[in-house]
Amino acid sequence: MRVFVAGGTGHSGSYIIPELVSAGHEVTGLARSDTAAAALSALGAKVRRGDLQDLDGLKEAAADSDGVIHVAHRQDLLPSGGIDAVTAAELPVVHAYGEALAGTGKPLVAAGSIGSPGNGRSLSRPATEADPALPVGDEHRGTLRARNVVEAAVVGLAERGVRSSVVRIANIAHSTTDRAGFLPMLIALAQEKGFAGYPGDGANLWNAVHARDAASLFRLALEKGPAGRYWHAVGDGGIPVRELAEAIGSRLGLPAVSVPLDELMLPAHFGFLANVVTQSYPASNVISRETLGWEPAQPGLLADLDNGHYFPAG
Repeated sequence: MRVFVAGGTGHSGSYIIPELVSAGHEVTGLARSDTAAAALSALGAKVRRGDLQDLDGLKEAAADSDGVIHVAHRQDLLPSGGIDAVTAAELPVVHAYGEALAGTGKPLVAAGSIGSPGNGRSLSRPATEADPALPVGDEHRGTLRARNVVEAAVVGLAERGVRSSVVRIANIAHSTTDRAGFLPMLIALAQEKGFAGYPGDGANLWNAVHARDAASLFRLALEKGPAGRYWHAVGDGGIPVRELAEAIGSRLGLPAVSVPLDELMLPAHFGFLANVVTQSYPASNVISRETLGWEPAQPGLLADLDNGHYFPAG
């Protein structure tokens, strides 16, 4: 297949492109700079110059392809407009893909969040791929839930003859090149505070996936995923946050310490992570495995921590 990838130089995309190339696909990546173009070439992709604001260019790129993978967003908008601005900029991109691919049956696979169907407390069970993204209202402005409208728009393109689907990525996508995800943030926080903190009893569950395994799920969804579906890029489906803190602490030689569930103490310790770190996101990958034949093959999160690349020597 001729595959157009937006976001190919990001953490997820830099694993997706080699995965596609090794499977025999011809990949073209979107690059807005010489640096990005060089990175795409190094990954084995052809280069299309442009950016997410050039909707006509995106339509042309999608129309010229046999399928699209979208793992990009306007990160530059976060400081000024937050998640609302990022979402507002991403929706026209999805609509542009829809215009180009409508009625073709070609695949569009976009990245989503494992939290979009709700958390373990609201569902009272692990989230599954059959759970739709929760609806969004004015009360969700400024929260991660605001982006659910993007996932809903992607899945909704199935009604217009696009083989669209969303890959929900785990809380932590770990790899040797993970520099800006939740895990490096938690490690840096422990180093700063002198202990690895966890909220309350730390029994709430997070999930994780190796970036290489996530990339293989994107490829499988592109190649054979049915339209209008969600997939779960989840390897470890439920790791207690306390266990994660203990693992970080042990590798840094620091204690793991409970941070009381207090409206002042939690933000004082975790900062903007306070709302996220207290949530529980147990998730199942059974449907993804049974439908697409996906089998995570890389080390789990705790094993990957032992590989040492998250921690400086000495």
